[in-house]
Amino acid sequence: MTELGWLALARGTLDRVSERRKDDAWVAEAWADLRTRVFAIEKGQALVRVQDAPALVLVSPAELPEPRERYLLGVDTDGVAYFAVSGPLPVIEGAEHSDLRRVGALLSDRDSGLFTHAVALQHWHWTHQHCPRCGARTELAAAGHVRVCPADGSEHFPRLDPAVIMLITDQADRILLARGPAWPEAMRSVLAGFVEPGESLEQAVAREVYEEVGLVVRDIRYVGSQPWPLPQSLMLGFFCRVDEGVTTPEELRPDPTEIVDAAWYTRDEFGAAVKAGEIMAPGKLSIASRMISHWYGGEVSRVRGSQLP
Repeated sequence: MTELGWLALARGTLDRVSERRKDDAWVAEAWADLRTRVFAIEKGQALVRVQDAPALVLVSPAELPEPRERYLLGVDTDGVAYFAVSGPLPVIEGAEHSDLRRVGALLSDRDSGLFTHAVALQHWHWTHQHCPRCGARTELAAAGHVRVCPADGSEHFPRLDPAVIMLITDQADRILLARGPAWPEAMRSVLAGFVEPGESLEQAVAREVYEEVGLVVRDIRYVGSQPWPLPQSLMLGFFCRVDEGVTTPEELRPDPTEIVDAAWYTRDEFGAAVKAGEIMAPGKLSIASRMISHWYGGEVSRVRGSQLP
């Protein structure tokens, strides 16, 4: 459990059985087991029953057409194996096409973990069809967790884009919130950015804050992480403080290519602005929501708007 507690996309409950992925006989036996549960994934969507408590539609392998690709996702405490298959979604009464943005925060711990894992794998396979060394078409291996080049024998593993996301406070414990150029006008969140080659996470936090709003920060502290396969990030959360003093709006220097505007909020100001609908805070799917709630001291009422990381 991280300092942030519940995180929507970091709730997987299965044993990923990584030691079994290259055991073709075991994988085939698991696939043939009548207890095995499978769901289809296509372009980041799966079938979800949305009435009452949303849940993934899980079926036996025999109930799906021969898949183009299949990914072993793990085994539960009862020994039941779970797979995702890449291919068209079947038509099942009472089920709808859904993506993580819509239902990721509403699914059970098991289903959220399954969906997140499958989306990440399918996107990686879709974008890594050819060997980066020789250009030959690669082949799926290790139950969906490796691609192998038949021409030169090289193995290629799923890649992630690490990104830091940081909640900044000043000496008065105000929070800094900003809006990106592509966001709705009222949308506000904390700052974030990708880690560059040869850079530590703490260096990335300090660099991104300085680049985006012109502030120097200290007391950089890791608080939690969650996968964000939209398309392939891992969000690493940090709290930090401005270098000294209580900053004024005039001291903020937003980078116009990254930040439309930025402002400081006390807890009272933030709560009142959200309640009045003047600003929209991130939705529950995002780690930003948990970070803001941690600072605020409780769940934020009337959180609405797009699902930002």
